[in-house]
Amino acid sequence: MASSSAPAAARGMTPGQIGSAVVGIVFLLVGVLGFIPGVTTNYDGLTVISHDSQALLLGIFGVNVTHNVVHLLLGVVGVLAARGASAAKYFLLIGGILYLVLWVFGLVIDLDAPINFVALNTADNWLHLVLGVAMVILGFVLPGARR
Repeated sequence: MASSSAPAAARGMTPGQIGSAVVGIVFLLVGVLGFIPGVTTNYDGLTVISHDSQALLLGIFGVNVTHNVVHLLLGVVGVLAARGASAAKYFLLIGGILYLVLWVFGLVIDLDAPINFVALNTADNWLHLVLGVAMVILGFVLPGARR
C-alpha cells in the first residue's frame, strides 16, 4: 500500500485527477486570498453581492463576497472530483465550459449594472476566457485511464 506522502502517480491517480486537484486547489487559494486585506486592495469596499464592490484581488480582478465564495465552492468541487477519473474529467470540461459562458456573459452585460452581481471587471472577463479554454483543454488532453 502506498503511503499518503507518496507522489500522486504512485497512489494511482490519473493525470486528469491530478489536474482536477491542482485546479481545485488554485480555486481554493484564490477564494481565500479574496478575503485577505492587502492581497485584496480596497478591502473596505468589499460588498456581499453587488456590482459596486471596490475590492480588487491582487489589485486587478474585481471581487465581492459572492465571487470569493464561488471560487471556494469550485475549489471544493475540483478537489472532490479528483477522487475519480471520470469526475475529474467532467469537472475540467464542464467547469471550463461554464467559465467560457461566464466570459461571454461578462462581455455582453453592462459591468456597472445590477446584473453584474459577482463584481466582474474587464480583467476578470479575460481571465475567465483563459481559464475556460485551459480547463477544457485539460479535460480533453489529460489521460483519464490509470496506468
